[in-house]
Amino acid sequence: MSNTRIETKCLHAGYSPSKGEPCALPIYQSTTFKYDTTDEMGQLFDLKADGYFYTRLANPTNDAVAAKIAALEGGVAAILTSSGQAANFYAIFNICEAGDHVVSASTIYGGTFNLLAVTLKKLGIDCTFVDTDASPEEIAAAFKPNTKAVFAETIANPALVVLDIEKFAKAAHDHEVPLIVDNTFATPVNCRPFEWGADIVTHSTTKYMDGHGLQVGGAIIDSGNFDWDAYGNKFHGLTTPDESYHGIIYTKQFGKAAYITKATSQLMRDLGAIPSPNNCFLLNIGLETLPLRIERHCYNAQIVAEYLNAHEKVSKVNFAGLPTDKYYDLAQKYMPNGTCGVISFELKGGRDASVRFMDSLELANICTHVAASKTMVLHPASHTHRQMNDAQLAEAGVSPGLIRLSLGIEHVDDIIADLDQALKNA
Repeated sequence: MSNTRIETKCLHAGYSPSKGEPCALPIYQSTTFKYDTTDEMGQLFDLKADGYFYTRLANPTNDAVAAKIAALEGGVAAILTSSGQAANFYAIFNICEAGDHVVSASTIYGGTFNLLAVTLKKLGIDCTFVDTDASPEEIAAAFKPNTKAVFAETIANPALVVLDIEKFAKAAHDHEVPLIVDNTFATPVNCRPFEWGADIVTHSTTKYMDGHGLQVGGAIIDSGNFDWDAYGNKFHGLTTPDESYHGIIYTKQFGKAAYITKATSQLMRDLGAIPSPNNCFLLNIGLETLPLRIERHCYNAQIVAEYLNAHEKVSKVNFAGLPTDKYYDLAQKYMPNGTCGVISFELKGGRDASVRFMDSLELANICTHVAASKTMVLHPASHTHRQMNDAQLAEAGVSPGLIRLSLGIEHVDDIIADLDQALKNA
């Protein structure tokens, strides 16, 4: 039933029990799996047979959830990682090495900015950041002969800039490289980047996909659309023999699954950022209710955004669901059913007023988490983006007084009552 709607896929994709098997996805909480002969195990190590032998590389629980997320995004294959940061790192490092270059939108999550600007640079991979609103010509000017990928977020965290996916996809493809898009905030319920030209999608499954703050995880999904062989001189890791696996050429042996197979058999083998089967089980529980929760998150966010936008103490609200928002038209194009449950806004009193407001909240939790069932609030300049200087904060779309508000699924009147009493103290 591949043509089912996303609500049905959230419940049924990835795991189909046979007669007498449990309806709920089982937890295969085991490091290892038994075989009867030496040759059977050897075939697995040579990537000549399918099966499970060590959970660092593959596990039935993990694989079922990965298959579900691939189905939700419309991809050919997926891999789960121990965090969203690990997913973004693997997604880039799977096709980049020392001496390579990445182009990235500048308005992205602070941790990912540091990954690209600092950590990957230590590995010899440079990054050029471009304004997400840059013209095609300005984006094109950022490319170099050694550019291997373009990275962006569908909805930037926390600036809430909406990505023009087609514009960035065209720039990437004109320069013969894939577009990698982090779709954490929108989720496949509200946005399907592959349908607009993206090649690889990542997620922090810690956020809306989990929904309950129970597990930290990430995912990488491959569309199967990028022709690695056509640009084999750039992506030799996929198109030339891998001596660590007896000369396997991933694109020849695994076709459209080449990218994910390489990420599993090389990066997960050597770096091991795996999620536990129990975490994947918890993630699957969250996925089953994802469409219902996203609908409520978006409803609450719309009402609260309208309330804040009309409040005398609020100087600015960033939320693409508001017709006055700069990104309203892009959101209507790529996410007509809603963007996400996250709002960012500024108070007229600046940083000091923001701190007083947050410290006065009673229902909302001050925490680093976002996109969960409970309402949460954060001051990015003091928290997630604390390592950035003022210039970098400005480039990332984060002002000193910016507040990130993640609307939960509580009754919206209770949320507004909490905001109202806190604003009186701001």
